[in-house]
Amino acid sequence: MNPERPSASPASEYRRIVVCADDFGMNATVDAGVLGLAGLGRLSATSLLVDGPSAAHNLPALLATHLQVGLHLNLTESFGQRGFCQPLKSLIQSAYLRRLPLDQVRTEISRQLDGFQNLTGRLPDYVDGHQHVHQLPGVRDLLLQALKDRAATPWIRDTGRPRLAGLPWRLRVKARVIAGLGAAGLRRRVQAAGLIQNPGFLGVYDFTGGVSAYETWMSRWLAQARDGDVLMCHPAQGTDARDALSDQRQAEYAVLSSARMAQRLADHHLTIAGTDPCKEPS
Repeated sequence: MNPERPSASPASEYRRIVVCADDFGMNATVDAGVLGLAGLGRLSATSLLVDGPSAAHNLPALLATHLQVGLHLNLTESFGQRGFCQPLKSLIQSAYLRRLPLDQVRTEISRQLDGFQNLTGRLPDYVDGHQHVHQLPGVRDLLLQALKDRAATPWIRDTGRPRLAGLPWRLRVKARVIAGLGAAGLRRRVQAAGLIQNPGFLGVYDFTGGVSAYETWMSRWLAQARDGDVLMCHPAQGTDARDALSDQRQAEYAVLSSARMAQRLADHHLTIAGTDPCKEPS
């Protein structure tokens, strides 16, 4: 699936969006949410945390779906794994002050790519970052070099072209802050490497407000979505008391799985991209 590639039929009225669920492997409720939405045809892809506690157990079910599977590069959240891990604020500071321990980061990226291949038997279809760390200075260069060394040609998530029409200022600011943490620099390097990225980015919000708020933001995202855009989401099915976002993840699942979601997609002449973006929308 190439997020930037146009439809095979210019006459088609439908635009295809890539709906991507982050955090597969984080816990059983997240995995259940991803698998449930995959079964409903509401997802295109999911991003795998190779060290996530539930990743290995639920991977066979994931690989039986139609979803693309990407590496969710994680440098900030500890699951008890060995290797480089820092709190997000410290990582950002280190990246911009050019104080990253580059050898450790290089080793960690390689370890996670190896882990992805060991778990799935293949290279990732795409790469993004947990808390968007893949775009940080230093990290992005090491990541692209590691992909080159493996002759891997995934698409790379671009956070730098958010669709912001109709969103309140606080969500616009958050999207711009995320983009400002390295998206432009990553884009230049991705283009030089001959890889591709999504043309637009949707799904940034403040993880509050329950179903009502998420329905509102979903309506505004879909109203401005363009062909090939990535809509990031974080669904879960069920409660996990250890997950601070558990309630909002369940709200996301409720919205994404609803009949109203199907109607919204139809109203905006959108379809969710599957594994082959050259196929006509069904």
